[in-house]
Amino acid sequence: MTATAFDTLAAARELEAAGVARDHAAAIVGIARRADAADRETLATKADIADMATKTDLGALEARLANRLLGAVLAIVAANAALLAVAIATLKFL
Repeated sequence: MTATAFDTLAAARELEAAGVARDHAAAIVGIARRADAADRETLATKADIADMATKTDLGALEARLANRLLGAVLAIVAANAALLAVAIATLKFL
């Protein structure tokens, strides 16, 4: 599977077209970009998993994968919280 890059310019333009202020759109896109980068850092390819399976016992492999998954989930939760804060701040200006 090939990962595609997150198009920050297109995302910012889409937010602006929806009525989000430019500085808020930039903040939202920045948060999404950092979350995307964090996800990419924790991705494992099939080859990575096969390599880990041959080098470690399956219990250790499961623990490592669970930790990576937890890290990705926490990054998503943090990004969602930041987006919610920006949305609330935006609503206060309306």
